[in-house]
Amino acid sequence: MDISKKKSRPKAITPKGFRDNFHSYLKKREKVLQKVNRVYELYGFERLETPAVETVDALGKFLPDINRPNEGVFAWQDENESWLALRYDLTAPLARAFSQHRNTLHVPFKRYSFGPVWRNEKPGPDRFREFYQFDADIVGTSSFMADAEMCFIVFDVLKELGFSTSDYSTRISNRKILSGLFQAVKLEDATILSDIELVVFRAIDKLDRLGLEGVKNLLAKGRTDSSGDFTEGANLSAFQIDTIISFLKITNDDPYKTLEEMRYLIGGSEIGQQGISELSNITDTLLSKDIDSVSFKIDPSVVRGLAYYTGTVFETELSTATRSLGSISGGGRYDDLVSRFTGQKVPSTGVSIGIDRLVSYLYESDGDNEKGVVDVLVTVMDKNLMKHYIKIATEMRENGINTDLYVGNPKDFGKQMKYADLRGAAFAIVAGTNEIEADIVQIKDLKLGSKLADNISTNEEWKEQPAQFPVKREALTKKILELLKR
Repeated sequence: MDISKKKSRPKAITPKGFRDNFHSYLKKREKVLQKVNRVYELYGFERLETPAVETVDALGKFLPDINRPNEGVFAWQDENESWLALRYDLTAPLARAFSQHRNTLHVPFKRYSFGPVWRNEKPGPDRFREFYQFDADIVGTSSFMADAEMCFIVFDVLKELGFSTSDYSTRISNRKILSGLFQAVKLEDATILSDIELVVFRAIDKLDRLGLEGVKNLLAKGRTDSSGDFTEGANLSAFQIDTIISFLKITNDDPYKTLEEMRYLIGGSEIGQQGISELSNITDTLLSKDIDSVSFKIDPSVVRGLAYYTGTVFETELSTATRSLGSISGGGRYDDLVSRFTGQKVPSTGVSIGIDRLVSYLYESDGDNEKGVVDVLVTVMDKNLMKHYIKIATEMRENGINTDLYVGNPKDFGKQMKYADLRGAAFAIVAGTNEIEADIVQIKDLKLGSKLADNISTNEEWKEQPAQFPVKREALTKKILELLKR
């Protein structure tokens, strides 16, 4: 045989930036999704599901990594040479879907959606190229109440998931205020985002990760990261950089004092003052709610990386006593996104919750994960009795009991017990020829047996311990249901 033609084995590795999720994690995610789903519907949102694939034109070029190939998306050409891409968020598809079906939809249109999104970005710790989002959006209203409702939703979701107001804080700002700041430092026509202003926006958006010095470098000539990659800067003047940095340093626990400091720095800019007014209205609304159920502050450094935001923007960070999760939610107003399709201005606002970080935290901290996938393992003592074992397993499943019928080699009973332990089974059903003839089965309480094992040293003690006991065959299912309830 020609060795050169020998087929090489593929490597069993996930692509960089992707991961496998197993049953226990997925069950936790399912529980989280159900709770978020319930909160969104309490606010009157209805579910919309859009395809994972959109045309590149429909998605638009709004991602932060403007210098990356394909604008940060996974894209390809179809048989008609049209460019398609995996969706990078759930908002751009909403804008397309609303525009396509607007004649049959009520306005304001309140929708929620959840599912995976994909970004062709540089992966890192807790930064994947595929991740889950859960969005709520209101299309067709410019009311600041709609923006405030996005914040209220996040507050209630976190409360439903067991977090307190001391665990999180929602930081709020307004893109118009930054446009006003750009006018104050004479950064071109700041009413329309230029390429240089996008670079500034995205530099500010990295403040939490890079700190003030890193942002300064990006506002100046640029920055080289730890991997050696160089990011071109905005090349602003020293005066422009100092003014922007002074703006980012504004911080005050009193939101109204923060607004006053921001108002002073943006001067007479009309668009900037409009942003201040909108932010003031949202502040009034948020403070009208029970103060114990809200946690927010005005923070001028919040800009959000996506280019389609036009007004109010917000971001929620979660930090418990044991761990800081960073940003777990963000969103804002995007009044021009739908108009790309319709030619008419359709004001819209929305929020996205990053489910993965929340699920990972709850999965690691929740003792409920110890419950196994399987409630009962039906062991196989004799292949000739298989019809009896199948009947037992079927009866269990029909009564809602997660039941695994052992399908491996039945010769080694010890392996069956080890398998039951690995599956997290609570009980094992044991029945040989003698039991079947006597119309009984043995129930092994595996959790209790494990606890007793440390204190039992003789065969006599094993025979006396209550972790295994007989039960009449017709009473088996009822008995298992009783034991599971305990």
